[in-house]
Amino acid sequence: MGIEVRNIKKVFNKKTVLRDINFELEAGKIYGLLGRNGAGKSTLLSIIANRIFSDSGEVLLDGESVFENDNALGNMYLMSERNLYPEGMKIEAIFKNTELLYGAFDLGYAQELADKFGLDTSQKFGKLSTGYRSIFKLIIALAVPAKYIFLDEPILGLDANHRELFYRELVDNYVKTQKTFLISTHLIEEITNILEHVFIIDQGEIVVDGDVEAILDKAYLIAGPKEDVDNYCQGLNIIGQENLGSIHGNYIYGSLDDKRILPDTVSIERMDLQKLFVNLTNISVKGGASK
Repeated sequence: MGIEVRNIKKVFNKKTVLRDINFELEAGKIYGLLGRNGAGKSTLLSIIANRIFSDSGEVLLDGESVFENDNALGNMYLMSERNLYPEGMKIEAIFKNTELLYGAFDLGYAQELADKFGLDTSQKFGKLSTGYRSIFKLIIALAVPAKYIFLDEPILGLDANHRELFYRELVDNYVKTQKTFLISTHLIEEITNILEHVFIIDQGEIVVDGDVEAILDKAYLIAGPKEDVDNYCQGLNIIGQENLGSIHGNYIYGSLDDKRILPDTVSIERMDLQKLFVNLTNISVKGGASK
């Protein structure tokens, strides 16, 4: 059945961080949770994984609440930016301890990944650089037997080669295990090609929820002389604008009216996921544009 997130609300210090969050995760997909820093991504993942409590709403796994549910919690794993491991413990010892906690933890696979990433497992956790701490936590996440893996800003500190290796290993792991991955990030361009479905969160609300292909099918850049572009775009959902010399562009999210007459001076182009994200979450650009 998957995971259902229902009417989640969270308030910190009288500030509403999440408001009425609703979505579902089907088993066996790679999802993206996209949002700017401070949008509420980490808080939402922590609530889903039952690390913190929401003020209202519920999270269900296969129809059962995850709250105080050992079976549900054993099927979810959250890799976060928080460092929860003893600074003085060696990586190889943490791997073995994790194997004790998760009976089916794949120790051989973890060591194989460590070799590929160049992670010295005789090193103490506290001696690792930021990038290698991320690599270590990614290895744990890929080797645990949980069915739902939540990765919160997983490429923090990784160089280009390690990021590319991570993407390959993630897809390989997904194909072999059919686990469900939910990847939270504000860095989108590199990861777009592996995402099947995305949620865009802005100011504590989900503003986009859909399959990547379907979302991009209604994301456009209308470009040309400003007057012609603005006339063509009347009544459309303009989420952003840009100017380059005499060329004006309106970013549109939504269906275009086939009955509109397109002037010869105006062109229609597709937006990529990163451009869509930037324009949907750029408050100063979008102003009061409808979402």
